[in-house]
Amino acid sequence: MTLYVVTIPGTLLSGLTPEARTELVRALRGSDPRETELGAAEDLDLLTFYPDSSAFSLRLEVEAADTAAAEAQARDLATGALRKAGLSADAARSRCPDHSASPLPCIA
Repeated sequence: MTLYVVTIPGTLLSGLTPEARTELVRALRGSDPRETELGAAEDLDLLTFYPDSSAFSLRLEVEAADTAAAEAQARDLATGALRKAGLSADAARSRCPDHSASPLPCIA
C-alpha cells in the first residue's frame, strides 16, 4: 500500500455556511490514514477556498494499492464529506482534465 495525496478542485454552486464548512472539514479530517494526531501545524491543508470566489480545493490523503484506487477512494471520501456537510455532489462542480464541468467529484 502507498500513501497518496489527491487534489480535487471544484466550485460550490450554493453557499456554504460556517457550520457546513466546519462539518466538511470534520468529515474530511478522518481521511488521514495514519491518524497522526500531531496537531494543526502538521495537518494536511484539507480544504482551501480561494478569495472572492466559490472555487475550492480538497486535498485528501489516502492509502491505496495504486493511483486508480487512490482516486476512487478520494472521490468516495469527498462525496461522503459533502453529504455530511449537507451538500449534495450536485451542489459542487469539479474541473475535469478535459476542462468540462461535472458533478463532484472529478479528479484533476
